[in-house]
Amino acid sequence: MLWCKLMSTTQHNPPANWREGRRLRAWELHQQGWTQQHIAQAFGVTQGAVSQWLTRATLYGVESLHNHPAPGAQPRLDAQQRTQLIALLLEGAEAFGFRGDVWTCQRVAHLIQEQFGVRYHPAHVSRLLAQLGWTPQKPIIRASQRDEEAIAAWYAERWPALKKSACGKAELLSG
Repeated sequence: MLWCKLMSTTQHNPPANWREGRRLRAWELHQQGWTQQHIAQAFGVTQGAVSQWLTRATLYGVESLHNHPAPGAQPRLDAQQRTQLIALLLEGAEAFGFRGDVWTCQRVAHLIQEQFGVRYHPAHVSRLLAQLGWTPQKPIIRASQRDEEAIAAWYAERWPALKKSACGKAELLSG
């Protein structure tokens, strides 16, 4: 019921979420003469919460009841640098002297430091890549001398014999 009234009275600037709407509606009810106790009961919150909302609105204006982005460190790369980073990644890892065309978090961290002078921990690079719509890649570690045909033949011919002999030894030991 209160939410419907809120939506009708704040058409020019609708709340971003229900918590913001609750704070704004509490201010409206306070302006209509409601006590903090009655507002708290109506919203199922503590009187202390209502007191904080009303104090904030009184000291800093009703705008202070709106949602604000969470504080945190400023991004080390600005929007233009992030765009440049995507362009650099599209050139491929080999264009920057890496062996194999795979972008790992460590390689991207190295690239960022080299190109922009900014150091990122490889674990954070994965979050940065996710924000940019990229996924870090993990190289497949295999010997360059690997002979796939020899391996397949070994699995087809030798492995079954080894498997049988291992099962036979296990039966002898348990019997």
